[in-house]
Amino acid sequence: MTTEDSRYTVISSDGHAGADLLDYRPYLDREHHEEFDRWAAQLVNPFESEHLLSKAQDCNWDNTVRDADLATQGIVGEVLFPNTVPPFFPQTQFFVPPPPSDRREYEQRWAGLQAHNRWLADFCAQAPGRRAGVAQIMLNDIADAVAEVRRVKEVGLFGGILVPGIPPGSALPPLFDPVYDPIWAACEELDVPVNLHSGGGVPEYPHDPRGLAVLLSEITWFSNRVLTHLVFGGVFERFPGLKVAFTEQGSAWVPRELAKLDQFVRVMPLDGTAQHFFGGEMIRGLSLLPSEYFARNCFLGSSPLRPAECAIRHQIGVDRIMWGADYPHAEGTFPYTLEGLRLTFADVPEDEVRAMLAGNAARFYGFDLDALAVPAAACGPRVADVARPFGRDEVPADALGSVFIDHFGAEHPALAG
Repeated sequence: MTTEDSRYTVISSDGHAGADLLDYRPYLDREHHEEFDRWAAQLVNPFESEHLLSKAQDCNWDNTVRDADLATQGIVGEVLFPNTVPPFFPQTQFFVPPPPSDRREYEQRWAGLQAHNRWLADFCAQAPGRRAGVAQIMLNDIADAVAEVRRVKEVGLFGGILVPGIPPGSALPPLFDPVYDPIWAACEELDVPVNLHSGGGVPEYPHDPRGLAVLLSEITWFSNRVLTHLVFGGVFERFPGLKVAFTEQGSAWVPRELAKLDQFVRVMPLDGTAQHFFGGEMIRGLSLLPSEYFARNCFLGSSPLRPAECAIRHQIGVDRIMWGADYPHAEGTFPYTLEGLRLTFADVPEDEVRAMLAGNAARFYGFDLDALAVPAAACGPRVADVARPFGRDEVPADALGSVFIDHFGAEHPALAG
């Protein structure tokens, strides 16, 4: 095929799925069934999924619906993060802080996450090689978490694990604490990817107009900060083979943060400086600059990748960026994925687009690009189509995903009136 006739293989680094509420019951150990029935009957989720989705909720769990939708978008593989409320959680687990020391509450929630992981393995098995399911763990019991990492590897959830953030003031140690080393060691040993998704580690905000607005403005920062925790905590130094993805947290923050951290580390040996006072002892355990750890250990689930972020892709690292659709969330690209790809990638060389759309995700998660080439030949976006510039006059009024709203701003037809 000529370049004009060829197609891109597209892997979304950020998809969301989960079971319908009552469908989790068969995946729970029998001892929890009675309590599950009581819990499910009284659950009132403050973050109802339909308010945040671009379509009906059945796309979370209906294999036929999901496959059909993704085919229309040219997406042949995806990394699957959770979306629906797991058993015994008051709301989506991204916004739920770790439970207190109460062992019974921990055991119930842990049973709920394990039920989700079992359901997810079955859901991914319906599309072999095309769904990289991300299993959930908790950090209250390190032995339980390590055992789940090993089970994840055994059942083929090649999306790895989702590490929950730890909000300020939590009873749990922060992620830079060596207490979590057994988890990192297991992930390194088994080549299990570690994922940190936006929403993790946020403190409790009032569920009112002010609290929700502040949450929106601060949500990514609490995930971004984990990079510093892992670098200054020596995690990447002790576990050089650990692979970590920062997903749906923006991308432009990375060069700024790495420049700041590199400068800290360069000045920390200098006695008499504030940097030395706070970090002089810490850097004795580091052999690389923060930017070097990032280049070796970290990837970005860039969902979405905005044109302004794509413009600084070489500062971030073209080999680190994994494009994401965020299906089925309203801020994602569905149903205008081709338009979103044109907006972001029209002037980008084909080899770089291929890396960001699929190659990097294949390296990080282990997708088989040869196998995915078959469905991509049927539905993948044409190289020539993605290369066509996308202008303001083509923006559908209902294209409300972040890539369109953030780029066009007041000129977006939904805002311009």
